[in-house]
Amino acid sequence: MKKKESQSKLAGRFKGSNNTSLFILLFIILLGAVLSIVSENFLTAYNIGVIVRQMSFVGMAALAQTLVLITIGTDLSVGTTACLANILFAIFATSGGLPAPIAIILSLIICMVIGLCSGMLITKLKLSPFIVTLGISEISTGAVLVITQGVTVTGLEGPVLQLGAGMLGPVPVPTLIFIGFALIMAYVMKYTPFGREIYAIGGNANAARLVGIKVDRNTCMVFSISAALAAIGGILMACRYSSGQPNIGETWRMNSITAAVVGGTSMTGGSGSMLGTVIGALLITQLSNAIVILNISQYWEKVVTGGVVLLAVAIDALRSRAAQAAK
Repeated sequence: MKKKESQSKLAGRFKGSNNTSLFILLFIILLGAVLSIVSENFLTAYNIGVIVRQMSFVGMAALAQTLVLITIGTDLSVGTTACLANILFAIFATSGGLPAPIAIILSLIICMVIGLCSGMLITKLKLSPFIVTLGISEISTGAVLVITQGVTVTGLEGPVLQLGAGMLGPVPVPTLIFIGFALIMAYVMKYTPFGREIYAIGGNANAARLVGIKVDRNTCMVFSISAALAAIGGILMACRYSSGQPNIGETWRMNSITAAVVGGTSMTGGSGSMLGTVIGALLITQLSNAIVILNISQYWEKVVTGGVVLLAVAIDALRSRAAQAAK
C-alpha cells in the first residue's frame, strides 16, 4: 500500500516536470519567432540543422546528468567522461588499429567502469557525490592530457564518421541517435521497475530501503549508465570532427545541468523527465546559436548560461516549496 502511495506521489511530481517542459517549449517557439524576425539566417535549413546537430552532443551529457540528478545529486564528471571517451575511441581506431565497433565498445566499457567506481565510492564509503565526481573529473582530465600531451588525435576515417557527420534525409544522424536514447531512457524511467526505483531513491533513499529497494546497487548502476551516455556524446563528437580533441566537453558540465534543470528535473532529486531534458538541451543550443547569428561576443555565452541556470534553480526551488506546502 505504501509503495503504491509513493508511486502516486512520484507520478504527480513527474506531471509537474511535464508542465515545466511545456512552458519551456512555448518559450523556445516564441524565441525562435523573434530570432527569425531579427535575423533572416535563423530559419534557414542550414542553421536549423546546426542547432539540432549541436543539441545532440551536449544532449547526451544532459541525459546522463538527468539520471544522476533524479537519483542522488549532481555529476560533475559528465563532460570529462565524454572527453575521455572521445580520445580513447580516436586512439583505439587509429594508432590502435582496432575496427571502429570494437573501439567504440572498448571506450564505453572503460567509461562505464569509471562510472561504476564513482558509484561505489559514494555508496560504500558514503562520500559526497559532488566531491567524488569532481575528483573523477580531474582524474579524467589529467588522463586525457597525459595520453595526448594536449595534441589532437587525427586520422579517423571510414563509415563510422557518419555517426557524427551523416544525414538521414534532412535529419542529422547524431540527432536521431540522441532522440533514440532519450526515448529509450524515458521508457525505462517511466515504465520499468528500475525507473520507478530510481525515482523512489531520489525522493527518499531511506524510505526506499525500507520497501526493499537495493539503493546502493541501483546508484552504482545509475553512475555506470550515466558514464555510458556521456561517453556516447564524446564518441559522436569524434565522428563529427574526424578526430579526438582534448578540449571536448569543457562546457558540457554546466550545460548538462542547465538543460536538465530547465527541462524540469529537480535539484533535490526524485523528479524529472528525459523528454524534458531534450527540450532543455534545445533551449540551451538555441541560445548559443542566437549569440552567433546576432554577432554577439562569444564571451556573453557563459553569462547567458549562468543566468539561465540561476533562473532554473530559482524556479525549481519555488516549485519544491509549493509542493511541500501542498502536502
